[in-house]
Amino acid sequence: MKKYFCLIALSLCISFSTQAQNGNNKVNETLQVFPYKHANEIIDALTNMGTWKTAEWKVLFKMLEDDSLKLKATYALNAYVNSASLVEAQKIKTIKLLKKQLKKATTNYATTFIHTEIGLLSSASQVKSSLENLPAITKADTKTVTAEKNTTQQLLQLQDQMQVVLVSGNEIQKKNILFQASKIPSLGAFIFVGQFLEDAAVQKDAAVIVSRLAMANPSIKGPIVRQALEKALPIIKGEDSAVLVSMLTAHLKKMPYDYGFISLFNGKDLTGWKGLVGNPIARSKMSAAELQTAQSKANETIKNDWVIKDGLLIFTGHGDNLCTEKMYGDIEMFVDWKITEKGDAGIYLRGTPQVQIWDTSRREVGAQVGSGGLYNNQKNVSKPLVVADNKIGEWNTFHIIMNGDKVTVYLNGILVTDNIGLENYWDRKLPLFTKDQIELQAHGTYVAYRNIYVRELPNEASTTTVLTETEKKEGFTSLFDGTQMNDWVGNKSGYLLKDGVIEVNPEAKGGGNLYTKEEYSDFIYRFEFQLTPGANNGIGIHAPLEGDAAYVGMEIQVLDNEADIYKNLKPYQYHGSVYGIVPAKRGFLKPLGEWNEEEIMMQGSKIKVTLNGTVITEADLKEATKNGTMDHNEHPGLKNTTGHIGFLGHGDVLRFKNMRIKKLSK
Repeated sequence: MKKYFCLIALSLCISFSTQAQNGNNKVNETLQVFPYKHANEIIDALTNMGTWKTAEWKVLFKMLEDDSLKLKATYALNAYVNSASLVEAQKIKTIKLLKKQLKKATTNYATTFIHTEIGLLSSASQVKSSLENLPAITKADTKTVTAEKNTTQQLLQLQDQMQVVLVSGNEIQKKNILFQASKIPSLGAFIFVGQFLEDAAVQKDAAVIVSRLAMANPSIKGPIVRQALEKALPIIKGEDSAVLVSMLTAHLKKMPYDYGFISLFNGKDLTGWKGLVGNPIARSKMSAAELQTAQSKANETIKNDWVIKDGLLIFTGHGDNLCTEKMYGDIEMFVDWKITEKGDAGIYLRGTPQVQIWDTSRREVGAQVGSGGLYNNQKNVSKPLVVADNKIGEWNTFHIIMNGDKVTVYLNGILVTDNIGLENYWDRKLPLFTKDQIELQAHGTYVAYRNIYVRELPNEASTTTVLTETEKKEGFTSLFDGTQMNDWVGNKSGYLLKDGVIEVNPEAKGGGNLYTKEEYSDFIYRFEFQLTPGANNGIGIHAPLEGDAAYVGMEIQVLDNEADIYKNLKPYQYHGSVYGIVPAKRGFLKPLGEWNEEEIMMQGSKIKVTLNGTVITEADLKEATKNGTMDHNEHPGLKNTTGHIGFLGHGDVLRFKNMRIKKLSK
């Protein structure tokens, strides 16, 4: 019997040893791609890690405690944490895993590293204890995030805390505040953290935080966002780079250029702003010369009335409104403001008063209702839903959304005006102006502004494209007006209708091909396109619905050929070339983010490509290929006399709009 039990015990030992060895092999195989090598290998490795059992994780954490093995384990675990941070369920699961292993860690390196990774994932409430123990800020100053009603108030408090920390110079507190901001999924948090991308002590933390915030929230987009992310990209080093750099690079490439946030105040001067000249109706009656004279005078006056101090835009208490140089229609706007006792101000939308700002103690004028209402409305609601003002002397945040004549206002994260029509104060018989300037009201009392951001919202008027009267007379028809894709067939999952344009979606079969329903012989085809960094696409002509259109039809290159990855192109591969056959002139693409206009004329064997008003390709295809093609390949599509027009996706994000065509007679 003893012999029998000994055999069982030996068998179990062998089994456990085999399982442990298999676990070691699985972990070692997965970790071979770390430190970072190729994006696809990293993704596969992280997927494998997501299937690991306890045995595999035990091997990884043991490696953290071995000086000869900890490098790969460090890179791998940090990459896994970066990936898990973007998925809530995975994040929670990973936190539990790390906490369990933290208790078992035996070396200082492993303990510190695991604790740091928990910090990257844990909730803001877990930062509370560490903040309370920091010496430079009093407990009264350190209002914990979890005690507050909403993230807008949290961010205002974090900005106040940071002002104290910047004086004390405590880098640990600075990092903790940025960490708390990382849990607020808003543009404001992104901008706040982005201010520290040039702070050597915390710039790496800031780079990781802004990257995660932007990738987790599609509404965080626009020139100011792109600028910050491009600044963050080279800062992300070490273990954070394993996955985050690849993900951020892809995110930047996909991020739309249009309808994103811009800053209206640079914190240094009045660039983008002008003085007030009359009202919209009065200005419309002035001649160009009269308006220019009046504007020059107003611009001189505001230099004394509005000043910049410590990065704030301040109204001194005397003078007139400050106005944006640009006219705005439908918008989303964020602005921080602060008043003193008895303060009175407001935000004019489309040159019309106003989203109200005032001291709620001024009961004699009805201010007890709170700020954020549409004060000058008579027929529509004018009072805010609730009082949401912070104390006098504290910062407040407006989030204003305007669609048509309807206005929605959040004050300090609380809804105070809910989709209410703003009336035309200047002539109540007239509808509200469709576009006009944004104004910061001057009403005789001190008011300070900061963090002024706005984005124009797409609407039917801005996204719908129609043929010009000239084009109608010339016989052009529209293939895409910004509202539907009924004239197109093919991989529609790879080409999405977004904000009035067709956007290539590389996640669906690399974008694939999208073709016109109808076939065309001789034609003039016009369209607009917007490139992203390194983007590659093409326009297929005389193409069938199957096969490689560059050969079974013809392909006109659409390419960001100024990107470094294309520095060794063949002459016939640059933008506007007939691929493999006729080269195009270079240097006529607009900068990335701007819309290019292109026209392709096909008549018989002759082709002409015009880019932004310049002819870049013009050739007789028969003549050009009489001695063979430039790429020395067969192009049977050259013999086609008719076929579809298509977009030929190559796995990159691009945007197309305003496609129209004119059939030419033989």
